[in-house]
Amino acid sequence: MATTVVVSGAGKNWDTYLGDKARTHYSTLTQITKRNVSSLKVAWTYDTGDKGEFEANPLIVDSVLYTVSSTRKVIALDAANGAEIWKWDPATIRPGGGNPRQRGVTYWADGADRRIFTGAGQYLYALNARTGQLVNTFGENGSILLGTGTEREPGSPPSAITLNTPGMIYKDMFIAGGNTNDEGSIRAFDVRTGRLRWIFHTIPRPGEYGYDTWPPDGYKRNGAVSNWTGTALDEARGILYVPTEAATPDFWGANRTGNGLFSTSLIALDANTGTRLWHYQIVHHDIWDRDLPTPPVLLTVTHNGRRVDVIAQGTKQGLLFVFNRVTGEPLWPIEERPVPHSSEIAEEHTSPTQPFPTLPPPLMRQIYTADDVSNISPEAALLTSTRFRQSGSSGPYPAPTLKEKIFFPGYDGGMEWGGAAADPEGIYYANLNEVPWFYSLVSTRRADGSRVPLGERVYVIQCGACHGLDRQGDRAGGFPSLVDIKARRTKDQIHGLLNQGGGRMPSFASLSEPQRRAIVDFLYGEEQPDSAYAESGRGPGAPPRNDDVPYAFQGFRRWLDEQGYPAIRPPWGTLNAVDLNTGQIKWRVPVGEYPELTAKGIPPTGAENYGGPMLTATGLLFIGATADEMFRAFDKDTGRALWSSKLPFGGNATPSTYLANGKQYVVISAGGGKWGRPAGGTVVAYALP
Repeated sequence: MATTVVVSGAGKNWDTYLGDKARTHYSTLTQITKRNVSSLKVAWTYDTGDKGEFEANPLIVDSVLYTVSSTRKVIALDAANGAEIWKWDPATIRPGGGNPRQRGVTYWADGADRRIFTGAGQYLYALNARTGQLVNTFGENGSILLGTGTEREPGSPPSAITLNTPGMIYKDMFIAGGNTNDEGSIRAFDVRTGRLRWIFHTIPRPGEYGYDTWPPDGYKRNGAVSNWTGTALDEARGILYVPTEAATPDFWGANRTGNGLFSTSLIALDANTGTRLWHYQIVHHDIWDRDLPTPPVLLTVTHNGRRVDVIAQGTKQGLLFVFNRVTGEPLWPIEERPVPHSSEIAEEHTSPTQPFPTLPPPLMRQIYTADDVSNISPEAALLTSTRFRQSGSSGPYPAPTLKEKIFFPGYDGGMEWGGAAADPEGIYYANLNEVPWFYSLVSTRRADGSRVPLGERVYVIQCGACHGLDRQGDRAGGFPSLVDIKARRTKDQIHGLLNQGGGRMPSFASLSEPQRRAIVDFLYGEEQPDSAYAESGRGPGAPPRNDDVPYAFQGFRRWLDEQGYPAIRPPWGTLNAVDLNTGQIKWRVPVGEYPELTAKGIPPTGAENYGGPMLTATGLLFIGATADEMFRAFDKDTGRALWSSKLPFGGNATPSTYLANGKQYVVISAGGGKWGRPAGGTVVAYALP
């Protein structure tokens, strides 16, 4: 029985992040088809003047395109020709608040009152959509503190929250998650005034559901559990769906024993009040940074002969969890299966089981085996087979260990923040990474059991995962080296970054001033004895220092071969179609290519990819995302590539489509800069001649 589901999607305008509030990435436009897509050409380009981390999904409303650059400048363009209408720079209001990695803006209108909402630093700003000027009646002269209402106790500071994914509009409210190392509650603000309307604590307070899944007063000691990836909304029913991340410290959980609701969970909230309706924890006691990395997608399928409104949540592990979006009941059974456990680190008590959906099947390999050693060259085969024998792999949930293991699926997916698309037939389309990483913990003590100095200790616990224990950074991951940082940054500048965040780095304002000072002194090679950093006068409710955990994460490290390719048998990146009426994978194809390998006779391998697909009613699936700077269109029915175009920089963003002056355009943000590739900041629009 065929489904008769209706996916609303976008039409003439693309006025909502990822196309609609159901996050389907779907457009009803029909000018560009499978027959004529080969004629698609660049219609116009616009250079933002900024470079790299340009991940914005542009909004288009009545032939005006709104985007945000990598320094958080909000820009309005004529969507027919790319001519600039206005530009607003948050640095003119609060210098230092232009941290990158903003994936778009939010549009709201009520009659003549039309606003663009954007985050910069720890603030949410409201701009007049016609002029780019601040709406002074919103908050205090046009802005509010994003952490408003998050104080842990009376007199304590609010959470330091930044916004890297656009918020959600429901009725007259702007609903926001955000990125933070503090407690990451969900807040709803009055869209006109900025007044806080409701709050949902993702780390429960006393008397709230889930409080007993943490140690007593866990909300005072632990942080994160934020929603950095965005939400989805069933607007007719008034249900908001919130995927969350792990608690901090990400890789050490002995100070947060228990499953810890609502970490790494999908939560359904009453969008009117913030009241929990249902939830499902997708990773118990997450100590592997298994954040839910992508917004959920709402669609309707035919299941057991009847139509069912569902929600599909993808994971870094390449698993797809599908629920009845009203009741929270799984569409297919989910099994609790045993996962590895070790007594090597006695303090850590992992969950004995983790949830695994029985359908759909995993969209990627779930463990690195001897069959997965690289086959692209004899040298790569020898390297990977030798390392596999030495390190071994135990799947997505390895037991904590001091011995380095192959970690697969990796920290960056599986699925990632670009999201997935869905069509009216109930088919779900997602791009995935299949790149191995390494995992292990390291001790924060010396061989004699004494603690390393405070600055080094806090650096290892808070910073080493990204910038490396050796401070060498990870260029491919966008984490800069901190070696000789004093030659490039003043102490005040480093303090500012710790406070405000920047790039992939969240704010570390939750650290005490002595902790931040100790880190800076450590980076400058000027660290003092611990006694020099003694605290005084800490306010009530301030989070604990958490600077004495016995083990910390070794750092985010991809496993690459000597030529710089992923150290695993291809594919390294795929595009997948999953029929959610049956729970079966419909097709899977590589996405991305290394021409030099193709020239050697190696079939297209796929490539690591960031940014999601966009789908049209004519059956075209558009995606950039890959390291080869290509923008492609695929046949949504077969996965066959129909068109491609070289972008000026990598299109690490989700594209949009719209009508302007009666013509359909497809537009993507091209900023590159990942994997050491060229960086820029260009908006590229395509149309038929």
